Amino acid sequence: MFNYLGIDWGKNKIGLALADGENKIALAYLTLNNDNNFFNLLQKIIKKEKVKYIIIGVPYYFNQTDNLIEIKRMAKQLEEKFFLKVFFQNEMFTTQSAQKNLKEKGIRNIKKLDNQESARIILQDWLDRNLI
Repeated sequence: MFNYLGIDWGKNKIGLALADGENKIALAYLTLNNDNNFFNLLQKIIKKEKVKYIIIGVPYYFNQTDNLIEIKRMAKQLEEKFFLKVFFQNEMFTTQSAQKNLKEKGIRNIKKLDNQESARIILQDWLDRNLI
């Protein structure tokens, strides 16, 4: 059972990672398209994986960008619809770290997996700093 969902929000792709409340080890999960079907798919994942907490990577290094406004709007929807607690985690340099991790593992076609690996890094960083 997974209690934590990490999200790496992007204009085109959204990476997801999961961690359970007992082990608190984040695992890359899935990459979804950022389209009209995203929220419906996310709802199904939240129910299936019994998510209690969502950690969303936010670009703290930007001022009020469109992405940040969209992320905060989504966070509010998730809290209201699912009665979940949403937290934010700085996502600075996660894409670069994700690509480096995947390259070191010898994975090809890094662009297909870097969003979910970024979500894993975001979630693991948050888990390492927070005890819930």
